[in-house]
Amino acid sequence: MKKSIILLCIILLASCKEASKEAQEVPITEKTEQNSTSAEPAKKKPLSPHTSAMAMVGDAHIHIDYSSPGVRKRIIFGGLLPYNTVWQAGAHMATWIETNKDLTIDGKELKAGKYGFFVIPNQEEWTIIFNSNWNQHGKDEYNEKDDVMRFKVTPKISEEIKEHLEYKVTKTTNDSGTISLSWEKVLVEFPFEV
Repeated sequence: MKKSIILLCIILLASCKEASKEAQEVPITEKTEQNSTSAEPAKKKPLSPHTSAMAMVGDAHIHIDYSSPGVRKRIIFGGLLPYNTVWQAGAHMATWIETNKDLTIDGKELKAGKYGFFVIPNQEEWTIIFNSNWNQHGKDEYNEKDDVMRFKVTPKISEEIKEHLEYKVTKTTNDSGTISLSWEKVLVEFPFEV
């Protein structure tokens, strides 16, 4: 019986030493905990982040909502975006412009409201389009019959590349301003009055 108890004690002692040895091999420290949280996958930045541009001009609040694609070493106009084809002037959903006051653009009246903003790029001139269907994916549902205003502007070409599409609403006087978009080497802008 004594031999059995001694043998049992030896086995128990040996197993305790083994468990202790395993615990020492895998210590839990602050560093290990920090590493485990930093090992979580980092969120990727979107290639075409959603953004907006807005300004007050007189008593008009003008808001442009768009997704901003990057050039990413591509030829954009005349390449990725063919000339003489309607483009939603952004990525993903169609770009939209909202004004709470009537605007005069190119001698025509744009009533207060929300509009899809489309363009037809070309080397010599761009067609600017305000369309009543502002809530659509890309140009999937674009219909020329829904256009409320069209006019042409001359693009300005730069040698510097603008990596991401950017819109600006700039106040020029108390009741007038400009709306511009720039991307790749192209700047297109047009004036408006409140």
